[in-house]
Amino acid sequence: MAGLEKGNEAPDFELPKDGGGTLRLSSLRGNPVILYFYPKDATSGCTAEAIDFTARKPEFDSLNATIIGMSPDSQKSHEKFKAKHGLTIDLVSDPEKEALQAYGVWVEKSMYGRKYMGVERSTFLIDGEGRIAEIWRKVKVPGHVDAVLAAVKAL
Repeated sequence: MAGLEKGNEAPDFELPKDGGGTLRLSSLRGNPVILYFYPKDATSGCTAEAIDFTARKPEFDSLNATIIGMSPDSQKSHEKFKAKHGLTIDLVSDPEKEALQAYGVWVEKSMYGRKYMGVERSTFLIDGEGRIAEIWRKVKVPGHVDAVLAAVKAL
């Protein structure tokens, strides 16, 4: 279902989140949600992105926007990652890759000529009605959070 586009309804999910319990996307209706997908806890790009989102969280909070990071890593891995870097954003775990596939971000990648499946760093801005307002694919971390914040302000 890699064909998600702006205006489509965001696929709902209920997944385990750091700290225990689950997070259901549809329960956040009424306010914007920034749903960002990243390959792996504690890798350089993913750490930089999570730290950037955490640093700007008060600005997102002032717009009633929720930030959710998602990767295939376990809840335990997410908790270690958050503790190590002082992250204050929600991280959800998708070990079965159901949401990752629904959003079209579980893709074939290539490194050093070796092909493998992995998460394409992507961000989806979901509006208060649960529709996709903006999509960033193949995200480059520097400056990305600024672009997302500008898009939330423009909603």
